[in-house]
Amino acid sequence: MKSTAAHGTWPSPIDARLAASNDGRPEYVGVVGDEVWWTEPRPAEAGRRALIRRRADGTSTCVLPAPWNVRSRVIEYGGQPWAGAARAEGGPLIVFVDFADQRLYAYAPDRPGEPWPLTPVSAVGGGLRWVDPQLHLDRGERGEVWCVLEEFTGEAPTDLRRVIAAVPLDGSAADDRSAVRELTDDSRRFVTGPKLSPDGRRAAWIAWDHPRMPWDGTEVMLADVADDGTFQHTWSFGGGPEESVPQIEWGADGQLVFASDRSGWWNLYRADPHRGTVALCPREEEFAGPLWKIGLSWFRPLENGLIATVHGRGTTTLGILDPETGELVDVAGPWTEWAESLAVHGSRIIGIAASPYSDYEIVELDTATGRSRIIGTPHVDAVDPAYYPQPEDRTFTGPDGREIHAHIYPPRNPDLAGPDGELPPYVVWAHGGPTGHAALVLDLEIAYFTSRGIGVAEVNYGGSTGYGRTYRNRLREQWGVVDVEDCAAVAEALAAEGTADRQRLAIRGGSAGGWTTAASLTGTDVYACGTIIYPILDLTGWGTDETHDFESRYLESLVGPLAEVPARYRERSPVTRTGHLTTPFLLLQGLDDPICPPVQCERFLAEVEGRGIPHAYLTFEGEGHGFRRADTMIRALEAELSLYGQTFGIDCPDVPRLELKK
Repeated sequence: MKSTAAHGTWPSPIDARLAASNDGRPEYVGVVGDEVWWTEPRPAEAGRRALIRRRADGTSTCVLPAPWNVRSRVIEYGGQPWAGAARAEGGPLIVFVDFADQRLYAYAPDRPGEPWPLTPVSAVGGGLRWVDPQLHLDRGERGEVWCVLEEFTGEAPTDLRRVIAAVPLDGSAADDRSAVRELTDDSRRFVTGPKLSPDGRRAAWIAWDHPRMPWDGTEVMLADVADDGTFQHTWSFGGGPEESVPQIEWGADGQLVFASDRSGWWNLYRADPHRGTVALCPREEEFAGPLWKIGLSWFRPLENGLIATVHGRGTTTLGILDPETGELVDVAGPWTEWAESLAVHGSRIIGIAASPYSDYEIVELDTATGRSRIIGTPHVDAVDPAYYPQPEDRTFTGPDGREIHAHIYPPRNPDLAGPDGELPPYVVWAHGGPTGHAALVLDLEIAYFTSRGIGVAEVNYGGSTGYGRTYRNRLREQWGVVDVEDCAAVAEALAAEGTADRQRLAIRGGSAGGWTTAASLTGTDVYACGTIIYPILDLTGWGTDETHDFESRYLESLVGPLAEVPARYRERSPVTRTGHLTTPFLLLQGLDDPICPPVQCERFLAEVEGRGIPHAYLTFEGEGHGFRRADTMIRALEAELSLYGQTFGIDCPDVPRLELKK
């Protein structure tokens, strides 16, 4: 029988150190010969990304020791940072981007020696950066790697150009920029890596320009590939200003397969330049998602003509699509979320999947047998699963009767329950993006709170992905309105139905979620406090020169053109509304953040100064946009719990007391 204790005071084996050690997920799975490779986080090693190799015999090793950090900074969010190819002699050849200098390196892990650089260093602005590499061992005298080059031309974050480039594998460009062969011009602001057709005669890629974001409108570009490897006769094949194409692939038959939201949902299509376009499985589901990183993959054609595809509405699963009949057969298993990273080899499909009760795992499906198995990063329960929350996937009603999707995580502890008549406090989590999605998966940061008796509500507010383009477009020119209203509607509904204590509601979020949190605290009276993490706080500053190039004109769709609606930028910004702020808050910021820089926080704090509002501002050296170091995550999580404890009147003896200034 359970004992009784006040919500928020329940002892839990899930401490901040355990939550931090499980933060992050494997990414960028790929196949090299018969081996499976991927990257995975190392919070205890300064947050680096390690490159993992799983050999055909099932053994896995970390290929590169610290401090090698396999991570690109192109568009700051990066993307596919490595590629590999099997060779008849000498073992596999791997190319990768190292985070420290952003150079492209080559490495032969089965031969003696260290990785060697393939690209030069530039002292101009952010230098030379590379992403989405694709190896072509048979091109050029000693092979090439084709990839996206981001080249800064000045010191401003928008002084840059992007092209598709070919880098020689012999290292001749390591100190010679002129040895890099540019395959496209820089007439398009953004490009993805080129996909070469099976016959080697055509290349396809995706391009778009400011002010559109890739989930607004992109184009499919095609070019003939000449015998000397140059691109010729480039033309736009499909897409447009109001059609988002986030992924393209060549089928084994030489036809182009792509995802498009032309129907209002990201569905799959097959196109032949001479025979038209066919919808392969028209459904009100998403078969792709937002292209926040270059080189993401939601589907992969198999050599037998079938297509492996991640799909769903809200949650996702892995399916096998027959493009001739439209039949879609889903993979059995407990997983409710498949990451945007798939690889195929023969009859095998490899992906990354998680569930509400398991972390992201590397999963392999053999389509020949229908059997699936976990082959990497297997979930291991660090504590009794009875301490994990049991989430509820719910739909609420918001203003104007609109639907709002949310995951509700009630408090759960196998040994304790709240006193009769006491409702638990709840924290509303606003995800980043804002064109993003909160997945229904196990998160020990959420369990950190729920196992102590504090509920969590993850809100996929209007503007979130996973529910079609109409739902996504609700945020057009309504950022700071719809997201704030939707989060408040969920919080108030939980209170009205007797699930949450109305007097003990909080809100937290990072990046765009930090904006929603700050906008909520300065624009509503729903919450008793909030945690604001690497946020946007001043639209005017962020929309001019205080962020990076990729999102530098994002606000034109989220808020409106600055030149046309400058008052809207001022009126919605939390920095100009601090006069309405009355509740305690915690502000967390990485000092090396190029996307949401510390100056935004400093400006906000200057407006709050002397107003008697309890608050704390914690900054972290060496952290950028998204905390990656274990010590940072531990400090941040414990500070957040202390804020709620002090605000809600909860004793939290197992964490350092956060000093709140006034």
